Amino acid sequence: MNRKLVSMIALVAALAATTTAAGAATLTGKVTVSGVRSNANAVVWVEGAGSESTSGKTVVIDQKSLTFFPYVRPVQVGTTVEFLNSDSVSHNVFTPDKCAGAFNLGTWAKGQKRTHTFDKPCKAVILCAIHPEMEAWVVAVPSAYFAVTDADGAFEIDGVPEGSHEVKAWHPKGREASREVSITGDTEVELTLGG
Repeated sequence: MNRKLVSMIALVAALAATTTAAGAATLTGKVTVSGVRSNANAVVWVEGAGSESTSGKTVVIDQKSLTFFPYVRPVQVGTTVEFLNSDSVSHNVFTPDKCAGAFNLGTWAKGQKRTHTFDKPCKAVILCAIHPEMEAWVVAVPSAYFAVTDADGAFEIDGVPEGSHEVKAWHPKGREASREVSITGDTEVELTLGG
C-alpha cells in the first residue's frame, strides 16, 4: 500500500510540473529609449499575468562608493527593500514620492541597514540627504514577472503564463510605454519609450 501511495504522489507531482511548464513562456525583447545614450535601466513587467506571494520577500540596495547599487531595482508590490550602508561614511535614505509614503529612514553608519516595504505600485526616487549626487529608483510593480534592460535594451522574463497580457516599460528619464501582447510559447516584443 505504501508503494502505491508513493507512486500516486510521484504521478501527481509529475503531472503538475508538466502542466505548469506547458503553460509558461519566456518573454524576451528590446526596449529603445529615445534621447538617451544607453537603453539600460528600463524596467519591463507583465501585468495581468497573476502573481505569487511576496510575503517575506526582501531585496537589497547597497550604498558603496557614494552610489546606490543597483541604480534601478524593480520589486513586486509587497516586497521589503533593505538599504545597506557599505561605505565608510554615514548615509541617509529618503524619498519624496507619496506613492512610497514619502519616507525618511534617517542616517546610519557603515554596516548598518534600514528597511522599507513598498506596499503599492510606485516609481520612487531614492535619495541621500547627506550626498545629493546619490540617486536610485525602486519600481514596485503589481506582477511577479519583471526585468531590467541591459545597455542594449535587451531583457528576458522567464515563467510568464501564456495568454494575452499588457507588457509595460518605464525608464528613469520619465518615459513609459505599454503594449498588449499575446504570449504563446516563447515570445519576443519590442517597445520604444519617448520620441
